[in-house]
Amino acid sequence: MELKLIIVSPKYQLNVGYIARVAKNFGIDKLYFVKPRANIHGKKAIMYSKHAHDLLDSAFIKNTLEEFANECDVLVGTSGIFRSNPRLGQVYTPENAYKKILDESKRYKKNMIVGLVIGRDDKGLTAKELELCDILVHINANLEYPVLNISHSIAILLYEANRFNYKKSSLNLEKPGIEEQKMLLSLFDDSIRNKRIRDKKSVSRIFRKMLRRSQLDRHELHAMISAFKE
Repeated sequence: MELKLIIVSPKYQLNVGYIARVAKNFGIDKLYFVKPRANIHGKKAIMYSKHAHDLLDSAFIKNTLEEFANECDVLVGTSGIFRSNPRLGQVYTPENAYKKILDESKRYKKNMIVGLVIGRDDKGLTAKELELCDILVHINANLEYPVLNISHSIAILLYEANRFNYKKSSLNLEKPGIEEQKMLLSLFDDSIRNKRIRDKKSVSRIFRKMLRRSQLDRHELHAMISAFKE
């Protein structure tokens, strides 16, 4: 799944800066703007983008959402207000939306280019723009104050996307090999061999289950090996 973050007509430089910053946090390397009202290269935009101002320098700008739609396999529209409208189709949570896209990707055996469409910071997306989208996403929030700032919404949406694009996550730690796991299991069995344990096979089996469930990364597994070595 390849994400294109498309921001429609943002009004405030502050939000533009924050969008660039959070986009870079989650590995987005290009930003796409539809007719921005704010100066995306303005002083405030650059200041609030911190170390992500390069995304603003290299941003793509077009006049209409339709122009970006032609470059995407799927357009995901976002709305802070839950809309029940037959013309807009089913409304999804971010997690369920990404699951649906990945299912479609497997079905058609292709890497889907997904346009994640973020509405205006003061008005959101128009009904016409939402109708252009294939999927509508809503983030459940406090019913008394459900509309999130667009940069906050983007953080949630990109976090969920990263859960499905795990290779790009900063938490994608190196997994241990089979031989390393066997070494740890062997050392554990050696450590209990001479202990007064009634059912050593049962204890060994439970340790193996714990090891599988814990999903240790390579560094953690080597620390365990060191602990069991004499």
